[in-house]
Amino acid sequence: MRILLAEDEKSLARAIVTILKKHNYEADAVYNGEDALAYLQSGNYDAAILDIMMPGLSGIDVLIKARESGIALPILLLTAKSEVRDKVAGLDSGANDYMTKPFNPQELLARIRAMTRSPLAKEPNRLSMGNVSLDLASYELSSPAGSFRLTSKEFQMMEMLLANPRRLIPTERFLEKIWGYDTEAEVHVVWVYISYLRKKLASLQANVQIRVARNAGYSLEEIP
Repeated sequence: MRILLAEDEKSLARAIVTILKKHNYEADAVYNGEDALAYLQSGNYDAAILDIMMPGLSGIDVLIKARESGIALPILLLTAKSEVRDKVAGLDSGANDYMTKPFNPQELLARIRAMTRSPLAKEPNRLSMGNVSLDLASYELSSPAGSFRLTSKEFQMMEMLLANPRRLIPTERFLEKIWGYDTEAEVHVVWVYISYLRKKLASLQANVQIRVARNAGYSLEEIP
């Protein structure tokens, strides 16, 4: 899962990013409202944390503009303000949750888990296809033949493939979603991680495989 953090206090931003990455989230930090809105509009994030008091656009301004443009991802507001009217303003503008500084890192993580949890999924912690399943909590890819705990990027790639079975995912989409739309990583890095996953699927005796469409992308397909 990739999270955008918008926080103008850089030392706090670095600390939050460190916490998120330690708990297997991908995280990008920006330090003003204009950048926050631009990054959100890139469509490469699954959730966002916005500080209210930022240079340029405030967190609430970013939130309102994001919702007006159809961005529906979960958004948590983070601020030093604690007055009820500020909480009400944030929630009425479309925020999913609200936290005040200082905060406990474990509470922040719990709130992120809560707001990103799908209420409609029958098995919110697992994606499956054929005889292979991916545990979204433990990053474990398994089959009746065994299991592997995936690295963060392997997990994100496998999650995208399992969430879009039999659909071609462009190579550039993997780069944008996993490495970020402003990444300097080259296209071949996607192939490197695809090869890791293909080897793991072979070891698991999976009855699904990652197929390559030359110069186009990848898809997860059943083995005939």
